[in-house]
Amino acid sequence: MNTRTLLKRSLGLFAGLLLAGSSLLSAPLKVAYSDWPGWTAFAIAEQKGWFKQAGVEVELLWFEYGPSMEAFSAGKVDAVMVTNGDSLVTGATGAKNVIILVTDYSNGNDMIVAKPGLSKVADLKGKKIGVEVGFVDHLLLLNALKKAGLSEGDVTIVPTPTNQAPQVLASGQVDAVAAWQPNSGAALKALPGSSAVYTSADEPGLIYDTVVVTPQSLATRRDDWVKFVKVWDRIVAYLSDPLTQEDGIKIMAAKAGVDAKDYAAFMGGTRLLTLGQSAKIISAKNDSFGSIHGSSKAADAFNVKNAVYKDAQDVDSYIDASLTADALKAGK
Repeated sequence: MNTRTLLKRSLGLFAGLLLAGSSLLSAPLKVAYSDWPGWTAFAIAEQKGWFKQAGVEVELLWFEYGPSMEAFSAGKVDAVMVTNGDSLVTGATGAKNVIILVTDYSNGNDMIVAKPGLSKVADLKGKKIGVEVGFVDHLLLLNALKKAGLSEGDVTIVPTPTNQAPQVLASGQVDAVAAWQPNSGAALKALPGSSAVYTSADEPGLIYDTVVVTPQSLATRRDDWVKFVKVWDRIVAYLSDPLTQEDGIKIMAAKAGVDAKDYAAFMGGTRLLTLGQSAKIISAKNDSFGSIHGSSKAADAFNVKNAVYKDAQDVDSYIDASLTADALKAGK
């Protein structure tokens, strides 16, 4: 093989590698999401073309919540939307991830719904409570019991899949259930006279909702992820403006496959955060529930205690506050 042929082949290989790299960089960010108002809201940006306007290609992939985490763990997507506690669960079981945005906190959509005659958490002493063990509303229940001067040993836990909570309560198998919307609302409807004796609004910041990204994608596509994060403020503004709020909720409801009026009722139980508010929560390093650090430390302790995973996690390694900071700077 002469020098000219070798050079030609080398240049061809180099050009091919450049083309492959260019294709990789221009590929859409694949993001798995599911039916929670703070995540379904991203459908607005997709429909309005706001990601493209921001200069980033995004492919939103719709899943049920559990399967969305499975898709992330299997490496089928670059990011997934999960609670901060489930970010730790996903990472502890092998799919490392980094929180780049806090979209909201649950502000009442997670509930403990009790049968008629039980009007406060203290009334649950000695009662049977249905809850999906190891999931976020198990944490909500423990927090409620603690504030009422009770412990988990003062009640009988009945393992109950969250989507079965309404019928389990209505059938009389338990005295109360812990569940999130729409299951918590369905439980209230399924048993006339039942009531929410405790909700996530009683402990703001216990449950944060986040966007988490693989470390690899964050390292290679950081500028694109900053653009993605920046779009969030536009979404929140659209849902906050009385002139556009109804349209935004219609888009979200259509994505979730429910009536717009019903979906609007869920909105008050989700406290959407502006990018500025998210930046403060994600950058704070105190142990309070006003910080993603503090909230995640509480979730980590809960996960270890309940054998969701064995070893305590380095909470700070799951948090990157720099993207919200950079997105805010870019917006000025």
